Amino acid sequence: QVQLVESGGGLVQAGGSLRLSCVGSGRTFGSYDMGWFRQAPGKEREFIATINWSGSRTYYADAVKGRFTISRDSTKPTVYLQMNSLKPEDTAVYSCAARPFGSWPESKDYEYDYWGQGTQVTVSS
Repeated sequence: QVQLVESGGGLVQAGGSLRLSCVGSGRTFGSYDMGWFRQAPGKEREFIATINWSGSRTYYADAVKGRFTISRDSTKPTVYLQMNSLKPEDTAVYSCAARPFGSWPESKDYEYDYWGQGTQVTVSS
């Protein structure tokens, strides 16, 4: 069992930056691949990025490639999403998710077993 708690969301102007954190609990957190997803009002959940259990591999959606960076701290049960050059269309609730390491890369939300409650990111124009 893994519990996930996101933080770091907020209101930012277009072109600005935010860093989201996802703190996990559970003895096996370090063996999980992690992902970030987002969901805007009236839209389906969208894959953003994933990082493998060791932090050695990352994969991004085209919409955020070059602007967002996913990382994890090997000394803490924490995964980060650094978001730069934010755009109004990045406005959404951002959630982190965990799955036991397996096929790579995994962008399908139903393949993730554990989810945080989400944090709101609002980008003003």
